[in-house]
Amino acid sequence: MYANAARCCRLSPQWGKLTDDDLDRIAGKRDELEGTIQERYGIEKDRVHADVDDWCDRQKSN
Repeated sequence: MYANAARCCRLSPQWGKLTDDDLDRIAGKRDELEGTIQERYGIEKDRVHADVDDWCDRQKSN
């Protein structure tokens, strides 16, 4: 889910540092997405989790 959404430019504006290789590795796994965001941006785990929750909520409402 996450990799496909990113390729449709839904993740890119928020997490533009994620590469295609990252997205292939993430392959829709939330824990991989959160870990990669945490690594790329140096954001605390709890904050990343909340940010991904917010992103998911926005996708449901679109």
